[in-house]
Amino acid sequence: MTEFNQEPMQRQYINKELLLESIQSEKIELFRNEFLALHPYEQATFFKELTEEERLKVYNFLSPEEMADLFENLEVGKDEYRDVFAGMNPDYAADMLSQMYADDAVDVLNELDKNQVVSYLTIMDKEAAQEIKGLLHYEEYTAGSIMTTEYIAIVANQTVRSAMHILKKEAPRAETIYYVYVIDKEKHLVGVLSLRDLIVSDDDVMISEIMYDRVVTVSVGEDQEEVARMMRDYNFLALPVIDFQNHLLGIITVDDVMDVMEEEASDDYSKLAGIADLDTIDQNSLTAAKKRLPWLIILLFLGMFTASLIGRFEETLNQVAILAVFIPLIAGMAGNTGTQALAVAVRGIATGDLENDNKFKIIVREAGTGFITGFICGTVITFVIYFWKGDFFLGALVGVSIFITLIVATLAGALVPLIMHRLKIDPAVASGPFITTINDIISILIYFGIATASMSYLTM
Repeated sequence: MTEFNQEPMQRQYINKELLLESIQSEKIELFRNEFLALHPYEQATFFKELTEEERLKVYNFLSPEEMADLFENLEVGKDEYRDVFAGMNPDYAADMLSQMYADDAVDVLNELDKNQVVSYLTIMDKEAAQEIKGLLHYEEYTAGSIMTTEYIAIVANQTVRSAMHILKKEAPRAETIYYVYVIDKEKHLVGVLSLRDLIVSDDDVMISEIMYDRVVTVSVGEDQEEVARMMRDYNFLALPVIDFQNHLLGIITVDDVMDVMEEEASDDYSKLAGIADLDTIDQNSLTAAKKRLPWLIILLFLGMFTASLIGRFEETLNQVAILAVFIPLIAGMAGNTGTQALAVAVRGIATGDLENDNKFKIIVREAGTGFITGFICGTVITFVIYFWKGDFFLGALVGVSIFITLIVATLAGALVPLIMHRLKIDPAVASGPFITTINDIISILIYFGIATASMSYLTM
């Protein structure tokens, strides 16, 4: 993303009418004066709303470097990225990508077809292309895939004066200048210091005297979610990325981590909702249906399994038809309490709060919670059914079923994501619809199992 350390500014209001009129009448100077006064985010917001014909004119009005600032703030879907680049001159697009920060250029290229990527890398500036190629080969969703190589590095055996000279020289292309990293001649990371350290130190002081040699780092293969947690815990603006030999490969800045947090939150939310990818409001019905159908088909078959379970207790239902009235009640209670426990467990895993000791504590806590809620709900429903139907044993049967069901469902909601996490499976896959359906099956077995065992008392 764009440099996050920008000065505070008042929010600009986009004069869309003036901008559109200047595009249509091709008043280049008027457009540039108004458009370039906007923040790059606002430029990107306006650009997204333009037609293909209007965008073609904008390319003629702006230089590749100016368009690069806009693209670093442009957030669109993969299909729209392809459409945007399809209408852009390849040389112009390659030049624009060269002007972007390397990590942002990689984010854009990852949305395009491989043939397009190869084409742009071939015609763009060789130095920029080499830098981008180095980032493209890292596995997606790892520290390497979100890091930038545009950082400032110095050596320990130099003075503050010479370090400041390097800082001023390299600052225009660095993504952040708040941290300066110290390396040796083999590019091993040996220390770090802040811009404040450089400013307040005497010019003739050696870097080795003021640097911090206990550097918090992240491995290049580390999951991006873990990187975000580290950034949150340490309150850093940037984290250095190293390989297994402690070579400095790049840095991850806080603006990229904010994107990761949003991406991970959306991903977890979509899985909890039983959707492959979270729908966006600009998607058409067919695209949205394609994303939702896989989970719905799975849940459909699980629902059929639930229905077949009820069919196995047909004889019990024939003898005591009133039992059917309480099936939605028991299944609904099981699904609700299981989803509540699931949300607690998934959140604990996502935030990193669930260590080994805490995992045992949450299981014990959820078991206790299930016992208390089950006992209270079971007692309440027992007397409600007794006063409603005048049958205490029927009330007790439903009450005991809810009591046992809530204990088991609560434990299932907590255990399923923990087991999945242990098996290296995203715990958010234990989605609300999934755990609800599983708990439906459990509740039906408990309810009709108790009812069948108590049939002689029900038919008296």
